[in-house]
Amino acid sequence: MARKNGRNTKGRIVSAAWKLFYDQGYENTTVEDIIAASGTSKGSFYHYFEGKDALLETLSLIFDEKYEELEEQMDPDTDTVETLLFLNRELFTMIDNSVPLELLARLLSSQLVTRGEKHLLDRNRTYFRLLLRIVRRGQERGELRSDLSANEIVKGYAMFERALMYDWCLVGGEYALSRYSALMMPTFLEGYRCREK
Repeated sequence: MARKNGRNTKGRIVSAAWKLFYDQGYENTTVEDIIAASGTSKGSFYHYFEGKDALLETLSLIFDEKYEELEEQMDPDTDTVETLLFLNRELFTMIDNSVPLELLARLLSSQLVTRGEKHLLDRNRTYFRLLLRIVRRGQERGELRSDLSANEIVKGYAMFERALMYDWCLVGGEYALSRYSALMMPTFLEGYRCREK
């Protein structure tokens, strides 16, 4: 029971922090604001996080929670490329609507300079496990190329998503991420589609 309560406490802190980051900006949010909004204590906060910057790493957890929701909505009979487009569209729509550009930029830049674990690349994340299942199923059904491994296709897909997010941050969000991805991602994924001889 203690482990579940711990997960709930950490989850409340993360949820409160991201809501505050979105509503009032990262710079204007203090640890005290997060503690008050989450209904936890200073001790609880510092038990899970060294400080506010450590919360940036939890964005990948927020993304994974979204993927868990989306997995429940997926139709297993849908074409694999269409399934991947659905996942990308929904995640990028969430980013457009609830993840401030400054935070995504901070997350991406932190992954470039970190010497420790690069959590965006953690293959144990829900994101990678789900993509791997989808791609393997697509290969088994003859919808995706088999001359590449499922891992290579997942790596390419994840790399292209990161490239789109990076570019969006680089240009200061001058376009809607989900709309731009809807133009670019289909062309990219067609390269993985199995071609009949």
